[in-house]
Amino acid sequence: MADTHTPDIIYTKVDEAPELASASLLPIIKRFASAADISVGTKDISLAGRILAAFPDHLTEEQRQSDDLAELGELVKTPSANVIKLPNISASVPQLVAAVKELQSQGYALPDYPETPKTDAEKAVRATYDTLKGSAVNPVLREGNSDRRAAAAVKNYAQNNPHRMGEWTAESKTRVAAMPSGDFFSNEVSATLPKAATAKIVLETASGETVLKEGVSYPAGTVVDATYMSAAALDAFLADEIEKTKAEGTLFSLHMKATMMKVSDPIIFGHAVKAFLAPVFEAHGDKMKELGVNPNSGMGDLLARVKDEADIMAAIDACMADRPPMYMVDSDRGITNLHVPSDVIIDASMPALIRAGGKGWGPDGKENDANCVIPDNSYAPVYDESIKFFKENGKLNPATAGTVQNIGLMAQKAEEYGSHPTTFEVPEAGTVKMILDDGTVLHSHTVAAGDIWRSASARQAPIEDWVNLAIDRQRATGYRAIFWLDANRAHDAELIAYVKPILEAKGVADKFEIMAPREATRASLETITKGENTIAITGNVLRDYLTDLFPILELATSAKMLSIVKLMQGGGLFETGAGGSAPKHVQQLEAENHLRWDSLGEFCALGESLQFFADAKGNEKARVLGKAVDAATQGILDNNRSPSRKVGEPDNRDSHYWFARYWAEALAAQSDDADLAAEFAPVAKALADGESAIVAELAAAQGKPADTGGYYHADAAKLAAVMRPSKTLNAIIG
Repeated sequence: MADTHTPDIIYTKVDEAPELASASLLPIIKRFASAADISVGTKDISLAGRILAAFPDHLTEEQRQSDDLAELGELVKTPSANVIKLPNISASVPQLVAAVKELQSQGYALPDYPETPKTDAEKAVRATYDTLKGSAVNPVLREGNSDRRAAAAVKNYAQNNPHRMGEWTAESKTRVAAMPSGDFFSNEVSATLPKAATAKIVLETASGETVLKEGVSYPAGTVVDATYMSAAALDAFLADEIEKTKAEGTLFSLHMKATMMKVSDPIIFGHAVKAFLAPVFEAHGDKMKELGVNPNSGMGDLLARVKDEADIMAAIDACMADRPPMYMVDSDRGITNLHVPSDVIIDASMPALIRAGGKGWGPDGKENDANCVIPDNSYAPVYDESIKFFKENGKLNPATAGTVQNIGLMAQKAEEYGSHPTTFEVPEAGTVKMILDDGTVLHSHTVAAGDIWRSASARQAPIEDWVNLAIDRQRATGYRAIFWLDANRAHDAELIAYVKPILEAKGVADKFEIMAPREATRASLETITKGENTIAITGNVLRDYLTDLFPILELATSAKMLSIVKLMQGGGLFETGAGGSAPKHVQQLEAENHLRWDSLGEFCALGESLQFFADAKGNEKARVLGKAVDAATQGILDNNRSPSRKVGEPDNRDSHYWFARYWAEALAAQSDDADLAAEFAPVAKALADGESAIVAELAAAQGKPADTGGYYHADAAKLAAVMRPSKTLNAIIG
């Protein structure tokens, strides 16, 4: 169970690599914070924790778990919120099913996830599980807009120690493919509501009217969009691109976000699986359906279901031999791009490919050029223009490159990331209408069976807060500032109608530019290539995509970003970078007891959280602690104390020892607070004197398999034993 009272600072309990690291780092944070009378507690927003909280009636009294996500959702609407939020799993169906199975094996009597619910009871269970899929956490906690940037220490280190970049040449065959028509971008309509309204979404067909959703409420000033993707246009596009890829001799790769876009993107992913294996589905579709094959779950699930059907397996082998080679997630293990919908996530996969000079790994274990298939044109131009820029200009030089900061509109489930409850796969041909409570038809689309229709919105207060946050950031830096908005996109045109009057009223219109994403991409790359800096002011999805793209090019990783959410009611949410939850790191720990997760993002967030606490509560000891965190972070970078990737070399636990030591030394050396200096001088000495013993104890733990008692739901005692193996360090920290 997580803490029941509300501590001064909440440190979230999450999943995979960052949660493993927390078992080592959090005791250090609690020990140091206690010196300033600051309580640090946890709230469980992990996938396993959320599953347990959703099914109290299936559990014993001892097993029941509070709904910590709902509690945090209320806390972030208060001025006292101070939350350090680590990356959590945005679960795909295969991940959700695996987590349920693990919990069941641990004695939790949870219901199975119903793939095809038939009874009302099964439908109710499925509906509950569906609330846990995809981006279930972030929209609840993000009651403010995003300020993401590379911390000064991190940027300086990257310039002084430039990472390796792949070579780009003009001859590269790598390209981005997007639908020529029929996508979300081309079908989008948008309107700003002049007054508060409630809407219903209906499907009118030859056989009557079906209500898809009702009671969708919007305050006055909300920008409400609607759009759809044509299934027929998508299928034709995918078939065409598979053939073109084969002719070009490149890798076929699909880049989606089936985690955050948990309704639409798994369906698009399923279309790609079906297109790639089209001859197999044509010949054996009925039998595969009998076996429970759902292409939306990926080829991994499909292969598991048909493995005993020799004729189907032979047809798959023949089809794959005739198809272009596929971009691989893990060529050693035969894990393809289409294996699991959550394996290839566009904001990580595309920057990695661009950083590598346009190369992806093929099934032969070698790098090759790739056709990067991104069906929708809303954001595909960003990656297309990046690739064109590097083909023309060669790779970016991290030693001299400037930086791209980001101010992102995301509060109150803004834009597509809040569209899940209003996204539908159309059951039969007809007209989807969005009808307001006064009878006004706000939006209408003629659709075919299988089309994907969705509505998204952005509220007035978050939009205005976003623009003002951008004004503050530009004033603080003097950097070139660009709103990434396309006047030819329906939604963006409505936002521009908000942006321009605010800039003019504040007298700063001359400090800002407004460009479509393609033009803004080129302008930003030109700016940083010259060693200058810029601020990208974007919507929610581009906030997510760009705060991976530019950091991966500039810093080699997005996990070290400073990510501050200025909550609209005055609180603070401090996110620990944009690096995902790193399942491969967990696999390495389980096999070799080596954790290569880098907690630098956590260090940056902690420093900001303490400084914020000092300002909010007038606690000057917190300010001293925060400044010392910054010094310790600089020490980690300057002395190369970040984790190594290889077993037998220093890992995440070693970096935490050095962080604690540098933090204690900075506190002992400062003169702003004599009590803190006196308290931490002996701690610093003990950590320095114990160096050889601590390093030896940490090294001795590596090299053999580690048992944490569970992948999704670890055993606390086993996890502590794995992540705190130094008795000497534990004795000093407590």
